Amino acid sequence: MSSKPQQTEKLQKILARSGHGSRREIEGFLKEGRISVDGKMATLGDRVEVTTSTKIRLDGRLLTIREPEKDICRVMAYYKPEGELCTRHDPEGRPTVFTRLPKLTGARWIAVGRLDVNTSGLLLFTTDGELANRLMHPSREVEREYAVRVFGEITDAKIRQLTMGVQLEDGPASFKTVSFRGGEGMNQWYNVTLTEGRNREVRRLWEAVGVQVSRLIRVRYGDIDLPKGLPRGGWTELGLEQTNYLRELVGLSVETESKVAVERDQRRLKANQIRRAVKRHTQVASRPASKRQASRPTAKKRTRA
Repeated sequence: MSSKPQQTEKLQKILARSGHGSRREIEGFLKEGRISVDGKMATLGDRVEVTTSTKIRLDGRLLTIREPEKDICRVMAYYKPEGELCTRHDPEGRPTVFTRLPKLTGARWIAVGRLDVNTSGLLLFTTDGELANRLMHPSREVEREYAVRVFGEITDAKIRQLTMGVQLEDGPASFKTVSFRGGEGMNQWYNVTLTEGRNREVRRLWEAVGVQVSRLIRVRYGDIDLPKGLPRGGWTELGLEQTNYLRELVGLSVETESKVAVERDQRRLKANQIRRAVKRHTQVASRPASKRQASRPTAKKRTRA
């Protein structure tokens, strides 16, 4: 029977994580022969499996070793306002959905799909790329719900057509459900659901039956609702139960830990963080485009109009 493979790391990475210098400095210590592992002189390139009995010394002094942090899946619900782009950087200096999110160390936020620039509502972010990819993949058929204000004549025949299917330029499409939510005259609100996220699909479906969309808000992704009371431009991190719901929905193992603050502190932290983020982003958005552009790195333009 084969033994379990050892979990080794480069020695300079272990020591840098434990606060004993930068990787470059530690590489210098290794070249100078100043570091030993379990009594044996270490050299540059050595990999070590750290156990409770491992003894690493610098100039004969025993060093304390910090265990590597476990990668914890984090999920953020964000209320995207109209006018923000779903891209990390915009060469024209326009606001993006990443501007307000809290900064991370050793990880980054990945958007679960996109909303076009004129669409607002729930946008999920996660630190787990596999979770993001599975939630977006059409084969998973994760349901999305939108509140949509439409302008035009709505008939029973058009509603049937939208649920039975219409032919778009990139293939047939349909709504899973269409429900009337109120309105008068030619302006009416409907809630619609579908299980894929093609570019501008909701708008194109209505346009295919001669109806224009004047407002579009995503209110649900799977069973995750747009949090009540969350302001536009505000975010909130999901707890363990909701995170594991999303993971199980797409066949991933559940998490046992969360970085969400305990409930009594979470409300205070969330309110302060959201207030600061909204204020900061409002200040950025109000600056002239030329100044915003000068302060942002350029990147390839990626938008969904």
